[in-house]
Amino acid sequence: MAIAAVVATGIGLVPALASDESPNLPAISAQDLVAKALSADTDTFSGTVRVNADLGLPTALTEAATGSGALGDLARSAGAHTGSADPQQKAVELLGGSHTLSVASDGPDRQKVTLSGEKSGYELVHNGDQVWAYDRGSQQALHLTGAGADGHRPDGKAGIGSVTPQDIAKQLLEHSAGTTSVTVDGTERVAGHAAYKLSVKPKQAGSTVAEIRVSIDAEKGLPLAVQLRTVDGATAFDVRFGTLSYAKPDAKTFQFGVPKGAKVVERAAGDHAADPMPSIPGLPSLPSGGKADGAGKADGAKAGVIGEGWTAVARADAGAEAAKGVAKFAGRQVKGGTLVSTRVVNALITNDGKVYVGAVTPETLEQAAAAGK
Repeated sequence: MAIAAVVATGIGLVPALASDESPNLPAISAQDLVAKALSADTDTFSGTVRVNADLGLPTALTEAATGSGALGDLARSAGAHTGSADPQQKAVELLGGSHTLSVASDGPDRQKVTLSGEKSGYELVHNGDQVWAYDRGSQQALHLTGAGADGHRPDGKAGIGSVTPQDIAKQLLEHSAGTTSVTVDGTERVAGHAAYKLSVKPKQAGSTVAEIRVSIDAEKGLPLAVQLRTVDGATAFDVRFGTLSYAKPDAKTFQFGVPKGAKVVERAAGDHAADPMPSIPGLPSLPSGGKADGAGKADGAKAGVIGEGWTAVARADAGAEAAKGVAKFAGRQVKGGTLVSTRVVNALITNDGKVYVGAVTPETLEQAAAAGK
């Protein structure tokens, strides 16, 4: 589940309900712990998730995505949709600062995420083939239909996104590779539950990721916390349960009533802008270990991927006009194009409209772009 998203959610959080005393648990291998997390089928729970992110997104990109600031004004003047109930926009808001979400799940058919702030509130509910998103500040209610009884979009992608540690961890751990070092690094308590700590590190130089730490419930196998540390020593992302109960949530939890005065917008779930609960943007996936055909060569660029593992770089063609637009509002000029940097993901947009993106350092990205010409 996630906003997002995976949902969607930023980090560096002090574990809620954590104990100074690490629990004494039986020894387990890293391989068995990863398998335990990936095979965990616990999808009935409720609690709170605390997110703290410092991804270092350029202000211009954040404004463009959320509809705020000068770029938001520009989008509105052009007639672009900037409805604040859109889950995609809400996911971007989670990429900076600290947030606390209330979450509930009752199997694949019912999930709910609530984000409350001092001046606003946001609610996202999936119940069968219905998804509702409501933003209290704008009084907009977004109704998505056709999500599928299993909560997935018609194109097969998860429709409930990624804001819980469970879904974010599974995104990161689904693949393993010879370029990755995975070890068990102690124990801790998260939300009152004893957990093993899994350390995932790239073996390659050139990635922006130094380590990903995943805390896994010793009994259930449910990932309880995920923390991403970058090569500059920062904690770019930390998401963890603050409270957690495995009791079945009340069925009323997933009932949504349109608030009085709300403006209802109807959309089909197949619409990109209406992705029910999108995953959180800006987070890399663990590498699959495969290498693109001709990776690092021109024919590798045609395949869409240059390199392998943690230093893999995706290549696309956005066009020269798009490149000019990015250069105007975000990034800094480098030889041959514009570099848009965050703590984790960097993107190089060349003057002729080629886009190179990866969880790699700017130097590694420029090398990949040169190899892909």
